[in-house]
Amino acid sequence: MNFDYAPRYPAPRLPVFGRNLVATSHALAAQAGLRVLQQGGNAVDAAVATAAAMTVCEPVSNGLGGDAFCILWDGQRLHGLNAAGRAPAAWTPDYFRRRHGDAMAPPRRGIDSVTVPGGVSAWVQLSQRFGRLSLADTLAPAIEIAERGFAVPVVVQRKWALAAPELAAQPGFADTFLPWGRAPHVGELFRFPAAARALRRIGATDGAAFYQGEIAQAIERFVIAQGGALRASDLARHQPEWVEPIEIGYRGHTVHEIGPSGQGIAALMALGMLRGFDLRAEGADGVNAQHLQIEAMKLAFADVYRHVAEASSMAVTAAQMLDAGYLQSRARLIRMNQAQAFGPGLQPKGGTIYLSTADESGMMVSFIQSNYLGFGSGCVEPEFGIALQNRGHGFSLDPASPNRVAPGKRPFHTIIPAFLTREGAPLMSFGVMGANMQPQGHVQTLVRMLDHGQNPQAACDAPRWRLTPTGALEVEAGMDADLVDGLRALGHRVEVIDDSYRDFGAGQFIWRLGDPAQDGYVAASDPRRDGLVAGW
Repeated sequence: MNFDYAPRYPAPRLPVFGRNLVATSHALAAQAGLRVLQQGGNAVDAAVATAAAMTVCEPVSNGLGGDAFCILWDGQRLHGLNAAGRAPAAWTPDYFRRRHGDAMAPPRRGIDSVTVPGGVSAWVQLSQRFGRLSLADTLAPAIEIAERGFAVPVVVQRKWALAAPELAAQPGFADTFLPWGRAPHVGELFRFPAAARALRRIGATDGAAFYQGEIAQAIERFVIAQGGALRASDLARHQPEWVEPIEIGYRGHTVHEIGPSGQGIAALMALGMLRGFDLRAEGADGVNAQHLQIEAMKLAFADVYRHVAEASSMAVTAAQMLDAGYLQSRARLIRMNQAQAFGPGLQPKGGTIYLSTADESGMMVSFIQSNYLGFGSGCVEPEFGIALQNRGHGFSLDPASPNRVAPGKRPFHTIIPAFLTREGAPLMSFGVMGANMQPQGHVQTLVRMLDHGQNPQAACDAPRWRLTPTGALEVEAGMDADLVDGLRALGHRVEVIDDSYRDFGAGQFIWRLGDPAQDGYVAASDPRRDGLVAGW
């Protein structure tokens, strides 16, 4: 790909080149991954080291009590890993009716939003199947950061301070994350010794302590004390699942995502609709090009929000949603001169962190983990510093919903790693974190690279738009005024947002340039976060 490397958008970052690269949203975590690469580890070891460090360095977005997904190229083929946790065995619609009345979903925060944490099992699976180093050695940089502490950076601090008022009363939160009775200030040293204890036990036991041992027992004691349902037996039953990624062709490339219950299929559907339009002729920042992407995303979300749940509970299949004829029929609904609201087309028949790593052997890893909303449930087990996720809020209590809560069921998931291949060969490991912004970020950045030849850093830097669940269109303040006016003229309900906390996503991208041992990779890290591409 002959990328245009001329700087086009206001941003402090330039593409980074190297044979071994780690990209994520915290500099110390990227360097943790780099450290294990230099110690003889591969891209998988680097991904696990980075992920573990991120649970310490960016606790606003992820933690030991969250979930994870991965797509990786092992040098020969692509693999997908679904490490999403399931609902506790006691979770039924009646359970929530007794405890929360006529609510239409489990609580947004608190102990009744907590599902089984799956993220640690992803580290274990990846390390055992593809890693070169022991899990204990891979987790050593994260343990060191947790024990010695780190100076809290700008974006993490801002999100920390904004979340504190809502979560201060949740059990364990203030003792763990408000060490001075408040959120840390920028540059203040934050230590996390409880997480260091957990990481040591996870490394020493290859994860057994977390799912069958003392950490599982500590989580159960904590949850029982708060009146919740999660038990050590729920953790013991957890098993991550190796899966085949779903895919779609776009501009001579193939885009890969993890299938339902995740929302990655939304990005594939939108790209499948956009195949029929000449976006290159419209210009990267042209009104028509952006309008087409927005309308395609609306159409994709209409089906995803109606149908996507754990695959066994869906009345339509991923294959039906990605059928070329169906996507063409949906694309024909788009009007070039008017923004629209769309309903689902198919009818039934019958706060996250992202990281990317790559090494000179050709291994490439796309990995994402999350506590869901900032700090998850807000409930923190104190002995091991386990900040429990609130992914249970993604379930429904509506009897008609395919995502209705049930014992042992996986909820709807927002976190989605992605991968790009060309003619069966690996090309890019990438992701854009941030709730329902994720598929929208995948589409916007891929179109910029594949239709308009923008290099990964420029595609990452460019101003973004974001469809909200209410149908409004939020755009970043840096977006060209003529483009904003043009979108409004088409009927889009545009709101210009000059607030970095309103999440327009944060991406990491590693693009293979040729032979990894000779040509290496080019990588990008999003300026919307405290991140870094580290390489050698």
